[in-house]
Amino acid sequence: MANSGSPSGALTRRVCPSCSTAVTRILYRVPSIPIHSCILLDTAEAARALTRRDLELACCDSCGFVFNHIFDEAVMRYSTNFEESQHFSGIFNAFARQLAREAAEKCAIAGKHVIEIGCGKGEFLRELCDVDGATGLGIDPGYRADEGRLTPSDKVRFITDLFSEKYEHLEADVIVCRHTLEHIAPVRSFVGSIRRMIGERDDAAVFFETPDAKRVLAEGAFWDIYYEHCSYFSPGAHARLFRQEGFDVTELRLAYDDQYIIQYANPVSRHSPPRLALEQDLAELQCLAANFPERVRQVQDGWRKRVRSAWKCGQRIVLWGGGSKGVSFLTTLGLTEEIAAVVDVNPFKQGKFMPGTGHPVIAPKALIDQPADLVIVMNPIYVPEIELSLKETGLRPEIVALSPMGFT
Repeated sequence: MANSGSPSGALTRRVCPSCSTAVTRILYRVPSIPIHSCILLDTAEAARALTRRDLELACCDSCGFVFNHIFDEAVMRYSTNFEESQHFSGIFNAFARQLAREAAEKCAIAGKHVIEIGCGKGEFLRELCDVDGATGLGIDPGYRADEGRLTPSDKVRFITDLFSEKYEHLEADVIVCRHTLEHIAPVRSFVGSIRRMIGERDDAAVFFETPDAKRVLAEGAFWDIYYEHCSYFSPGAHARLFRQEGFDVTELRLAYDDQYIIQYANPVSRHSPPRLALEQDLAELQCLAANFPERVRQVQDGWRKRVRSAWKCGQRIVLWGGGSKGVSFLTTLGLTEEIAAVVDVNPFKQGKFMPGTGHPVIAPKALIDQPADLVIVMNPIYVPEIELSLKETGLRPEIVALSPMGFT
């Protein structure tokens, strides 16, 4: 059982991976959690046997960067046997299509060449290039050319590999990186490598999308903390890293119900000073970090009591969302028999098992034969979509979404 514990005390003096300042305190610990959340596992036994490591978050008071200071990069094995796509959700697809149109306009991609670092299965890159006639190259160790997922296109190609300095020779007019930076431990060298890839060009555009850690700290959202995410950024910490590494951050905002940081930047030869409203968050982040241990303890205790109370009353409980949030929710709270199954609309996840706990991942239609009394939704933004799906099958379970007070 992987229950979160109190921070173990002062850190051995070490350097922040973002700004290189000494960091000496930690704020959160979870022992023995699975190293991967999106890996496809064929049996419950394999899921429960997945390699585990401890997680311990440190916070840099100088730049606001939060990171797992005991992250073991050597055990990470990203491969084509991963399924991270959210594109089977209509709500997410609508967001991604709008974001692609926005990025195409802001980065003026018409007739240009785009490289997406961490492209996943390539859906966003294909959407982006289709908007305005660009060509694209996607780089990701998890890329897999599944039949029916994307129609073939001679405008987009893929490299199934991790991005590293060996790709700095590649040329691109626009560089896109979505939901990848949080998986990178040496964040400064990673962003520096992108800057070196651009070189002396001053007409290149960079677009990043990264989860917002400030929301996680404010809500005590422990379900958004898991092993693969070794790096956590507030908007200000995100922009500070890029300005430090030779970029001018031109736009910084939150999107997708304020869950994601959206950042546009351009290369510059001189240091660019902060000038955007969301960059001024260091004092707020320091306060949130200081209060996080008690806040997250309360949220975890509340959810643990909520689930176990319903289970003891004989309710059949399922989670909706077989991704990283679900894995973290189950393993952090130590839930096993209390949860009957995990529902996911992604057909590639269905029939597989949740890393760490071995819970089966089922299709929504499976609830017709085995109805749930309580559905816990792993991301509140999908509640309308889920409510409609359940009503169409005649099911009326209680639906509760993850939130700081969702357990009350």
